[in-house]
Amino acid sequence: MNFTEQYKAYLTAVEEAIAVYAKGMRFEPTVLSESMRYSLLAGGKRIRPVLFYAGLDVFGKDYRAESDLAVALECIHTYSLVHDDLPAMDNDAYRRGKLSNHMVFGEANAILAGDALLSYAFDLMLKASEKDKKHLLASRKLSFAAGAQGMIAGQSADLLWSGKQGGEEELFFIYENKTGRLLTAPLEMAAILGDGNVEKAAEFGGDLGILFQLTDDILDEKGNDGRVGKTLGKDKIEDKLTCIRVFGMERSERLADEYADKCLECVQRFAINGEFFKNIVSLVRQRDH
Repeated sequence: MNFTEQYKAYLTAVEEAIAVYAKGMRFEPTVLSESMRYSLLAGGKRIRPVLFYAGLDVFGKDYRAESDLAVALECIHTYSLVHDDLPAMDNDAYRRGKLSNHMVFGEANAILAGDALLSYAFDLMLKASEKDKKHLLASRKLSFAAGAQGMIAGQSADLLWSGKQGGEEELFFIYENKTGRLLTAPLEMAAILGDGNVEKAAEFGGDLGILFQLTDDILDEKGNDGRVGKTLGKDKIEDKLTCIRVFGMERSERLADEYADKCLECVQRFAINGEFFKNIVSLVRQRDH
């Protein structure tokens, strides 16, 4: 298969798994289930579970057998978006081209939907952990990435440095944690389950996370609202600490190219068939949404 076909195969498997799990979300009151499903089924690139499935595939594992952890990854990512969009955080009315959760269900219900998605992810991780020690270790990687030493730390720093004179060190702390941790985790998890090199997986994931956030900041400045699927220009309005603020647009574009090259070098050193991951790097660098 070519890259597009391969990505579509992983994406289809992810979407099918999410649909099955979402169908089982029959919690009371019904508004809770509805608000959880609304955001979980909103679509998107699903790059985190796709990376997980692709990693499992290259390590010779049956990725379809790991739907618990794949859906847990997407539940954690989705909860973070629901909370990010809240008025107290980024205050965004749109996500993935649709009204944000709080715009449909109200702020309080959106908070609870995010909480429930996070708790549901841990239920799935605990279920997977019952299989063997490798699944326990993979689940712990995801737990670490999602928590106070990972994504939450990055989100907290993002809020802390808004409107303040942070520099390169603070910026990369945000990048490495807010975005990088949850892109590194699926690759580490796949390496653990497939007896691969976890350190090399983490190195690639870390660089990919920085590249992803660099392009995100660039898109917020120069992207197209219709393609990106969320309100653009808010970083400048809210004086967020971004690469544009620290380096300017021209240097940020060069930096994104440098990190794309670093990612490709990581793939070269990764003792796997890395053609799919090389194409992932190009997809992230050239994305318009």
